[in-house]
Amino acid sequence: MKDSSSPVALMLLFAGGLCIFLYGIRILSSGLKKASGERVRGLISRVTGNRLYGICAGALASVIVQSSSTIVATLVGLVQSGLMNSTQSLAVILGAEIGTTAMAQLVAFRLHDYALVIFASGFLLNTLSRKEPLRFAGEALSGFGLLFYGLKLMSEATTPLQLNPGFLALQHYLDTPVLGIAAGMAITALMHSSAAFIGIVITLAQHGTLDLEGGILLLLGANIGTCITGVMASTGMHRAAKRVALAQIMFNVAGVLIVLPFVHQFAELIRFISPSGGGVAFEVPRQIANAHTALNLLMALCVLPLLSLFDSILNRILPDDPKEQRLLPSVWYLRESALTTPLLAISYAKAEVARMGRIAERMVHAALNPFVSSAPGADMVFSDLSVVSGMLMREEKLDFLKRRITGYLIAIVRTGLNERESKEVFALMNIIRDLESIGDVIEKLLGKFLEVKNELTCELSEEGKMELMELHNLVSRELDQLVLSLNDLDAVKAAVVLQFDERFRQLAARAESEHLKRVIHLHEAEITHDIHMELVKVLKQIHHYSQSICGSIFVS
Repeated sequence: MKDSSSPVALMLLFAGGLCIFLYGIRILSSGLKKASGERVRGLISRVTGNRLYGICAGALASVIVQSSSTIVATLVGLVQSGLMNSTQSLAVILGAEIGTTAMAQLVAFRLHDYALVIFASGFLLNTLSRKEPLRFAGEALSGFGLLFYGLKLMSEATTPLQLNPGFLALQHYLDTPVLGIAAGMAITALMHSSAAFIGIVITLAQHGTLDLEGGILLLLGANIGTCITGVMASTGMHRAAKRVALAQIMFNVAGVLIVLPFVHQFAELIRFISPSGGGVAFEVPRQIANAHTALNLLMALCVLPLLSLFDSILNRILPDDPKEQRLLPSVWYLRESALTTPLLAISYAKAEVARMGRIAERMVHAALNPFVSSAPGADMVFSDLSVVSGMLMREEKLDFLKRRITGYLIAIVRTGLNERESKEVFALMNIIRDLESIGDVIEKLLGKFLEVKNELTCELSEEGKMELMELHNLVSRELDQLVLSLNDLDAVKAAVVLQFDERFRQLAARAESEHLKRVIHLHEAEITHDIHMELVKVLKQIHHYSQSICGSIFVS
């Protein structure tokens, strides 16, 4: 293209710079996430009722992943899985909105001229380093360089717009509150990144094509537009998770309502506290970055004392659904107040473990259905759920209960126990590990083979189904008896479970032998071989864990 200043050329240059900028943010975020591992999620999940800690955790996590939307999506997942309640998430959301302003501050430093040097340094560090932390740091640094190189290209594309009449007219429209906020909201929602949009805003300001007032209005819109990610993450989830996404919308809308009537006064305040000198190209971008930080700090300061009110409003708008509550992971019997009395606390733990056994029992009863029936079927308790959805829901409950009961048992140990109590506690720890493992093997079976089974050109043979059903019925009866023994860790009832072992071995050996005979003569049996053998393997594993649990009951 000969004329590099033509509208098409400038548009392509801006689009290319934007793509590089967005890719740089992705690489930067990826490197920082890898370097921090699961610490970000762990940091957020440990938030309790301390609002100050919640804000600090949210801000730090948002700085690490460079996205408040990602933090809100993480909160949605944590609330959905029961590791946090929606009330605890509110302060974290405020902190995340503050942390996301770090990107705007970095962009305003105008490191464009060093972009390729930064990228090359990060690339070499990532390529040549043998240590994993250094490689991840190099990846983040290379993303940082790409980010600024993208901004440089966008800057070059917007330079000719300074005197463009059409663009100057557009700036006049953006100074209109409704249009400015709507533009910021729409573009941010489309880009799914407020950081990217604010980078564009600062780039425009560097060439005098955008003033501070217009930039503030775009920032206000961007704060609302960034909520789209949380809304999408909460789609299809329970009401507690949806309240997290709604909270972000309410907070950011509140911030807009607080600042909007005083945009000009707010702009004057930002000009007063921002450094002067260096011309418009330096002053306005820095002022916009400072306005972004001040806006989110102001919102946090105004909303923080009113979190209880916001929590009450959220619960009125989206109250808990009793039906949904039954699907959520929760504890029924554990009482922190009982920890001072070990004998009582252990009895509560036993009750929760017995409940865990009933959950695993229902999973086992349903495990074979998706592989021997063409119909999806309905869950035995929750008729609105399919058989598979019911099993996955219970697997989440088993994971949750394992964590909570284990933590409770460790707290009991720390109070000081006699020898008998210690044996009971460690037996319970082994039992919950095995019960959770039963859920894991069923979940892996569903994840690995259910889709494969649905894509096969034929089903399991009728003879194979009968053999598997006979083996499954035995394992199901074994779990029924096991649950009875878990109610009070009854060794007599557990001994009955051990009597299933010989019969199970016989049936498993016959199922494998008969299937291999069919493989030789039937092409259909060869096609379904992997699934048939995997089902036998899973039933063997469930049987093994049942027998192991009985051994733990005898030890207690």
